Amino acid sequence: MSFVTTNDGTRIFYKDWGSKDAQPVVFSHGWPLSADAWDGQMLFMLQQGYRVVAHDRRGHGRSDQPATGNDMDSYADDLATVIETLDLKNAILVGHSTGGGEISHYVGRHGTARVAKMVLVGAVPPTMAKSEAYPDGLPIEVFDGIRKAVLDNRSQFYLDLPTAFFGFNRDGVEPNEGLRQSFWAQGMAGSILGQYLCVREFSEVDYTEDLRSIDVPTLVIHGDDDQIVPIGNAGLLSAKIVPNATLKIYEGAPHGLTATHQDRLNADLLAFARN
Repeated sequence: MSFVTTNDGTRIFYKDWGSKDAQPVVFSHGWPLSADAWDGQMLFMLQQGYRVVAHDRRGHGRSDQPATGNDMDSYADDLATVIETLDLKNAILVGHSTGGGEISHYVGRHGTARVAKMVLVGAVPPTMAKSEAYPDGLPIEVFDGIRKAVLDNRSQFYLDLPTAFFGFNRDGVEPNEGLRQSFWAQGMAGSILGQYLCVREFSEVDYTEDLRSIDVPTLVIHGDDDQIVPIGNAGLLSAKIVPNATLKIYEGAPHGLTATHQDRLNADLLAFARN
């Protein structure tokens, strides 16, 4: 397996497929998953001639599980380590859910010298939790409940969460056991500590200034039936904050649209990359 080592000695697992001369597409995954959540997009974009790269966030998947650095500053710096170690240039950054916060904060901390375009998919920015700046956000009790579920029995929680994540609780939607088991397996591969601490990073961190600092073409994709990251306080606001962003709303799509709407998302990613 391939790893880069960060300044604090943490080993970050990554996948790197395709020609080194091809334009890189860099994927950042959601919570509590791993780079495997992007399999459908990575294989597709590789087949279209792109170089595809995805890493497991520290405390998730196959990366190290340190007690320190489980915060968005470190996540963004870890992504920078991957990008700089592989010497990626003219990259298209794609982030889903927490990964959307990660790529936004990466730009806020490291700029866009290596970035050509960005895609936010069901992403958490500007912030999920209710605050003075965002009074329509979700109550902190929602995220306290997630922390309690992770602490009490994260294995059962990762079996239950896919119901809303993939919209299996909606009329006419057939539950998919393969997606449920994949979600569980990815979640259980990570560290309970890292995943517990990451709840704050996807819920309470305010990414508004990071979004304002984005100065490359940006595509915002969000499902209007997202039960995990509601579109009203996420995608709709991000598309207004990021200068000259393009918004695509997937009608009836859930949070896990990377899987449930894989073909549509792949087509939109390819069109945006080529345009």
